[in-house]
Amino acid sequence: MSTPAPTLPLVNGARIPHLGLGTWPLDDDGAEKAVATAIDIGYRLIDTAENYENERGVGRGLRAAGVPREELFVTTKFNRRWHSVAGAREAFERSAERLGVDYIDLLLVHWPNPDQGCYVQAFEGIVALLREGLVRAAGTSNFTPAQLQEVIDATEVIPDVHQIQLTPYVAQVPWREFAAEHGIVVEGYSPLWRGRGLLDEPAVVEAARVHGKTPGQVVLRWHVQLGTVPVPKSADPRRQAENLEVFDFALTDDEMAALSALDRGDELATDPSTFGH
Repeated sequence: MSTPAPTLPLVNGARIPHLGLGTWPLDDDGAEKAVATAIDIGYRLIDTAENYENERGVGRGLRAAGVPREELFVTTKFNRRWHSVAGAREAFERSAERLGVDYIDLLLVHWPNPDQGCYVQAFEGIVALLREGLVRAAGTSNFTPAQLQEVIDATEVIPDVHQIQLTPYVAQVPWREFAAEHGIVVEGYSPLWRGRGLLDEPAVVEAARVHGKTPGQVVLRWHVQLGTVPVPKSADPRRQAENLEVFDFALTDDEMAALSALDRGDELATDPSTFGH
């Protein structure tokens, strides 16, 4: 078993592990196995979503691992059909039932879906659940800084976590700067860019050689040193353990700058105004 990741404080009082397990696009059976092995290895943050269609499998994995519920940080997200105060509650109830839990540690609005225009009400619904103790942290995902500001102005509640596409290729600097100004923890999905050339970049390969780590570990360490929470997906126990072992070394300022220089701006970023669930 690896040492569990350290935790970061959230603005509304909870603490989130600094690295977690992503579960998209695993099916129920795959998610059950991956979650159980990951928790046994030392993972405590598990990330899923209604849209992944694997919450039941994630729940089975949580129970199979045998770790006390209070030691785990279970995250899920809901879709556009639930974008209202009452809808957020129903989304919570449905996800909690599928996961087999009494409370959810972090519940997020999966996409703002601005064409629908109800993302503020969706977040208001999460805030109500937060105040009742049914969720421990309130989150958003794929919101622009302007949309986040609108949510904050309307509810007077700062999201604990904002989950976005994040990798050295898509560094999301304005989004991270906004989050830092408001005390929001940024969580990054697809942190390794699913392979696709990032792990072969000379800056990544050289840092891996210097530190005796893999290229994947170097990229995940970049996330950690930015203060963000990466959630890499892996169903391979060996790779899961490798991904978690990034807290025993540090990249230099020059190495961090070299990885950050790989940013391609908006060239590879998903536009939240045109895609959603």
